[in-house]
Amino acid sequence: MANTSGSIARITRELSQVQKNADISIAVAVKDSDVRHIRALIIGPPETPYEYGFFEFELKMPKDYPIKSPHVRAMTTNGGRTRFNPNIYAEGKVCLSILGTWRGNPGEEWSSAQGLESVLLSIQSLMSSNPYENEPGYETAKKGSPLPAAYVAKIRHETLRLPVLQRLETLLGISADRTSYLHLPKRARTEGSFSPSAKAGAEDAKEKSPTATSSAASSPAAEAEVEVPGTPPAVSQIHQYDAAATFAALDTASWDPFGDLLKRRFLWYYDTYHATISANIAAKGEKGKPKEGEQFKRMEFEYPPNSMEGTFQYPTLLKRLEKVKAGLHQEEEQWVQEGKRLVKEDGQLATMLAFQFTQLSQKWNESNHSGSRLELSLPDKTNPFLWNLTLFGKPMTNLDGGLWNLTLHIPPTFPEAQPRVRFETPIFHHRVSGGGDLCYFPMKEGEISSHLEGIVAAVEDESPIYDPRAVVNPEAFGLFWGGEDKKKIYGRKLRRSAQDSAEFGG
Repeated sequence: MANTSGSIARITRELSQVQKNADISIAVAVKDSDVRHIRALIIGPPETPYEYGFFEFELKMPKDYPIKSPHVRAMTTNGGRTRFNPNIYAEGKVCLSILGTWRGNPGEEWSSAQGLESVLLSIQSLMSSNPYENEPGYETAKKGSPLPAAYVAKIRHETLRLPVLQRLETLLGISADRTSYLHLPKRARTEGSFSPSAKAGAEDAKEKSPTATSSAASSPAAEAEVEVPGTPPAVSQIHQYDAAATFAALDTASWDPFGDLLKRRFLWYYDTYHATISANIAAKGEKGKPKEGEQFKRMEFEYPPNSMEGTFQYPTLLKRLEKVKAGLHQEEEQWVQEGKRLVKEDGQLATMLAFQFTQLSQKWNESNHSGSRLELSLPDKTNPFLWNLTLFGKPMTNLDGGLWNLTLHIPPTFPEAQPRVRFETPIFHHRVSGGGDLCYFPMKEGEISSHLEGIVAAVEDESPIYDPRAVVNPEAFGLFWGGEDKKKIYGRKLRRSAQDSAEFGG
């Protein structure tokens, strides 16, 4: 008989370890009522076609865990129509030897010494710079060869379109097709799921697993939604994302633990998304680069419905990218208006924030600080949901003489949703995006005082740990970590921005 209590204790401990881990590219969440059902977020690794994409997974821990491995299902599949990797199927199946879903070499199978984090890291490792080589028989394919390059090109496009833009559009309620958003991909049948006429699919299925299939495409609704080769995706497809549908099937449609995190990360990575899209628009006429409206090239190991079909539409992605960013800024303004309402109603959060502002303004405004100093104020003295921060640069550093204005927007659902901090005065800094969004990490997310300390620490940090997952300003990051000569250029640019800050109106 399985030791259920021991299993739950093990799962709880592993969840805590992942949540405390410094790896900002992995997140997990559970509902208190059932720790065996885990939702996981993996952010695509930098310098891969999955770069900063938001990939979500569902994990179910068996009662005899860790003796047996978790059951894992990919949720980011575009309603069961998009295969993002040779080992991550459109139906949601994840092929890994440690999960028992793929035959591996001796020693690669699951053992109780492994755990939740090792599973997530193994999945993340599939998101490589050359995913083509993940397919058995193609391990020696070079990244620059025509087919691997074409595979990378379409994954990069669809990563931006689906787990970034479509996911954020849905969170913000700017999705054009709310009905088809709830399209639910069915789970795979266990036997005989491939059409005998689909030779490539049958061969792949036989080689990999008899369960590797998707029954979603066999339904009339799914067939009607499959992209037609040579034509742009239909509007209903552009706004498809199966995660919410899966949540609804689990009777947890109202629970989206990563929504706020994804919004903040989108703002962090906006410059990278924008640069990637712009580079592909500019390179459309170059040899080997995809042209606008060009159909995705199907790989030898792909077959409908377990494939990635569509066309390149980078100018459309750029418009959608800008619209999402505007939507996030509009949401912040809505927080301010909602804050006014909570103030009038003497809401508990409004009262608490007003008290904290009084306490913290005394601490920061009236005390001497050896480092950078903050002055706090409220644009609307009756509304503590929007704070103005004035940052005085730390003396004897590259920040010396700097005078920057920042805004701190606090959501009416704080601390479930986290504040957003933006430099209104330009600064050239590796932790600040081109639009002014600050990448920082408070020690205690539920305390505004910790957020203020985190803001100052992020700006002052002269010896940060190298972490390419925190690239919010590609140019500044590249200079900071590009060697001594480039770091000197970074220092000059930061000092210049400090000098210019007063003239800007800091």
